Amino acid sequence: MKKYSKETVVGIFVVFGLFCIGYMTVKLGNVGFLGENSYSLFGKFNTVTGLRVGNPVNMLGLEIGRVEKFTMDQENQQVLVEFKIDNGIEIFDDAIASIKTEGLIGDKYVAVDPGGGGDLLADGDTITDTASPTDLMDLVSKYAFGDVGGGETDKSAE
Repeated sequence: MKKYSKETVVGIFVVFGLFCIGYMTVKLGNVGFLGENSYSLFGKFNTVTGLRVGNPVNMLGLEIGRVEKFTMDQENQQVLVEFKIDNGIEIFDDAIASIKTEGLIGDKYVAVDPGGGGDLLADGDTITDTASPTDLMDLVSKYAFGDVGGGETDKSAE
């Protein structure tokens, strides 16, 4: 029976530890390598207040991807948001993407209603129907100052 030297045993544990750290970094950090398991979709929003790169993209309550990057569309004065969507997730061309908040003051995420008719969106396609986040302070100020009806006045009071 051959005994291993202390240096060999320590070396094996160090290599095993580095492998474990690398594996956890890839799994917990959503790092993709050796071929992506996702495809890109885009959405144009009037505002993306509070949304950050890396925030989740959810569909039917499940995380299906992440926000990848933001680009300013100078021509239309909108923000072009790129999403990375997991392969195997089917989203149709009548889908709706909206920016929502987890809870009352939680993190933002993109909620996708997948649609149900028409053609499937492919890598690089754009979700045309989008909804920007509702600003809570705007709602409170409109309610406090009586402008909940969108600026319409009650004509029957006159």
